[in-house]
Amino acid sequence: MPVPRIVIVGAGFAGYTTARTLERLLRPARAEIVMISPFGYTLYQPLLPQVAGGVLDPRAIAGPLHRLLRRTQLIPGKATGIDLETRTVEVAKIDRRTVALQYDRLVLAAGSVTRTFDIPGLREHAHGMKNLAEAVYLRDHVIAQLELASASMDAAERAARLGFLVVGGGYSGVETCAHLQLLTSKALRRFPRLDPALLTWTLIDIAPKLLPELGTRLGEVAMRRLSERGVDIRLGTTIERLEADCVHLTDKTTLPCRTAIWTAGVTPCPVVSTLDRPTDRGRLIVGADLRLPGHPEVFALGDAAAVPDLERGEGAVCPPTAQHATRQGRVAAHNVAASLQGRQPREYRHRDLGLVVDLAGVQAVARPLGMELTGVPAQVVTRGYHLLTVPSLRARARVVGDWLLHAAAGDDLVRLGLVDTRTGSLADVEHSL
Repeated sequence: MPVPRIVIVGAGFAGYTTARTLERLLRPARAEIVMISPFGYTLYQPLLPQVAGGVLDPRAIAGPLHRLLRRTQLIPGKATGIDLETRTVEVAKIDRRTVALQYDRLVLAAGSVTRTFDIPGLREHAHGMKNLAEAVYLRDHVIAQLELASASMDAAERAARLGFLVVGGGYSGVETCAHLQLLTSKALRRFPRLDPALLTWTLIDIAPKLLPELGTRLGEVAMRRLSERGVDIRLGTTIERLEADCVHLTDKTTLPCRTAIWTAGVTPCPVVSTLDRPTDRGRLIVGADLRLPGHPEVFALGDAAAVPDLERGEGAVCPPTAQHATRQGRVAAHNVAASLQGRQPREYRHRDLGLVVDLAGVQAVARPLGMELTGVPAQVVTRGYHLLTVPSLRARARVVGDWLLHAAAGDDLVRLGLVDTRTGSLADVEHSL
C-alpha cells in the first residue's frame, strides 16, 4: 500500500511550522512529506527592516531548511496551479521546468506578496519590503543614493537622491522607515559634502492613524518619536503618480524622490486564485479546522486563508500575522495527522498576544498582553520576543552577535553591488512571474 503524500506549499511561518510538527507526529512509514519553496530557507520576516538598516546580516534571519527539517523533501520552485479534482499541484522549478505533483493531503501556506494598486509608475519605480532580496537590495540602493548625491554637482539630482518616501503606516512601513532613516542620518557624517538639511524622509498612509493595531496612545508615541528624528508623517495621503525622480501625492504636493518604498498591505500569492474557490479579500475561506469546504484533504492557513477568529467572533477572521501563522501551522499539522489516523480535527483558537514595533536604536513601542510599553522597556520586550521566535538556536546566536557588533562598531556602509544588476522594483523582484 503506497505511503500517503503530504504536499506543503510554502516555507514561511505557517508552512515551516506545519512541516516540523508533522515530522514529530508521523513516522516516515506513515507519510511522505514534500515542501514546495523557491528558496532553501524559512525567512523570519519581522526582522527584514533590520537587514535593510544594516543591523543584521541576511543569514541571521534565513533558517536553512536542509538543517531544520530532517526528512521533508524540498522541491525548489513555486506552485503555479492547483487542480482539486485530480489532486495535483503544478510546480515551476527554479530551472524553469514544470512538473505536476500528486498529493493525498495538501497544505496551502503559500504566503503573500505586496499588494499593489493601479497607480501610474508604482510597479516600475517603487520598492517592496517583503522578502530577503528586497531588504538586501534596499540597503544597497539607499547607500548608493548617498554616494551618488555626494558625487553630484546638480542641486536637483542631489535633492531627489536624498528624498526618501515610505508608503504604509503599519508594522512593516514604520519599522522600515525607522531603521533606514537612522542609517542615513548616521551615514551623513561620512559624506561631508552633503548638507544634512537636504536629507528628507516622508512616511505616508491613507489611514487616519499610524499603527492602529497598537491603539491610539502608542500610535501617537511612535509618530512623535519619528517626527523628532525628522520624519515627515502625512496621514490621509497616498501616491497619485510616481516618476523616476519625483512623487506626486494626493495632497497635491510633489516631492523630489529617487526611493519610494511601498509597504501598503499584502495579498495572497497568485496560486490561491487558481483554485476558483470562495475568498475573502483574496484569502481562501476555510473552516475553523483550516479545511477547505468540500475538500477535506486540503488545508489552508497563514496569509493564504481567511481563518475564523473564534476568540473575537462575529464573523471576524484572523489577521495575516506571523503569530497566527505559526500557531495555525501546529493545528494544521495535528489535523493532517488526524485525517490520516481517523481522528477528529481541532479548531484553531488563539488570542492575539500583542504587537511589538522596533523604532531603531533604543526606541520601540510594544503592547504585550495589553500592557503599553515605550522606550527601553519596549525595546527589551521587542528584542526578547524576536529571540524567542527566530527558528533555531543558530539563528538566535547570529542575531545576538549582530546586535552586539552593530551596537559596538556601527555600520560599515558596504554595498554588495546589487544595484548594478537589477532595478529592485516591485515588478522586478516580487511580480516577475
